[in-house]
Amino acid sequence: MTRPIPHALACAILAMLCAATGALARDRTIVVAPDGSGDVRTVQEAFAAVPDNSPERTVILVKPGVYDGQKILHKEKKNVTLQGEAAATTILTWHANTNEEQPPGTDLRHKGTALVVLADDFRADRLTFRNTSGDHGQALALRIDGDRAVVTNSRLLGWQDTVMLNNGRHYFRDTYIEGRVDFIYGSATAVFDRCEIKSKNGGYVTAASTPAERKHGFVFIDSTLTSDPAPWVDPAGKIDAKAPTPLAFLGRPWRPHGAVAFINTTMGAHIRPKGWHNWGKPDNERTARYVEYNSRGEGADPGKRVAWSRQLSEAEARQYTVANILGGSDGWRPL
Repeated sequence: MTRPIPHALACAILAMLCAATGALARDRTIVVAPDGSGDVRTVQEAFAAVPDNSPERTVILVKPGVYDGQKILHKEKKNVTLQGEAAATTILTWHANTNEEQPPGTDLRHKGTALVVLADDFRADRLTFRNTSGDHGQALALRIDGDRAVVTNSRLLGWQDTVMLNNGRHYFRDTYIEGRVDFIYGSATAVFDRCEIKSKNGGYVTAASTPAERKHGFVFIDSTLTSDPAPWVDPAGKIDAKAPTPLAFLGRPWRPHGAVAFINTTMGAHIRPKGWHNWGKPDNERTARYVEYNSRGEGADPGKRVAWSRQLSEAEARQYTVANILGGSDGWRPL
């Protein structure tokens, strides 16, 4: 007969197991603090410390501060969560565009980009990603090449090409994104859920390059389109400011089959009545997939939209769920 383990011994074993589990959990958490009070001082150092191809999630806690410099999360650094304390005080920034001389140490394959995410299953919360170069060239705050990224409660700040979603499926929720020219662009499938999208001095909100075989490109659900008509002012005074242009297009197709949908979105008066632009290529009007359902606000006028865009029926709009858009063959559920 097997003798029972004495109560005191059982408690000791349980305590050791809990301590070991806690140690493992701590090993998967990296604290970034610019004052040296954390594990590392920079976000890039934290990225380097993430185990390669780990099935476990590594949480990088980023303390308040301004973290300057280009940052790259390489492909093998999977399952990373970048967690700030508050978007207003935890800022990842860069100051160069693609036309400027790149500072030493820049990866020239990704010049003009503040944060490059090449890995799958990246998450970010309560952070600001920005590029301060201004309105005189491509200046990305964020580029994502991996799959299944989730960005919540954050801010993405820039002027031209603020966010490039180059591949994969991605989910943004309760996040603020601003820019002027094509500031949400790329070939990925992405849902923007309850986000504020601000057009600065007119321009184009989206520039989707969705492949023809992909059903969905960029889908905005229960979001709000706002504006700021003021042009960028060069702090050095070397570049003349553009003329104020208060009106913006919803998008133009970077590639012929670009797909964008606005579902239950409130649109400010800055949205042009025509809504969409063909990028100066009439052939795009036969292939681009631009749809809306229940757009509201002064910028919503279905009767004045270009004839080659489409208003969805209620039955069609019901199919635009996060699960249907992003699920894929692996049944991904972002939250």
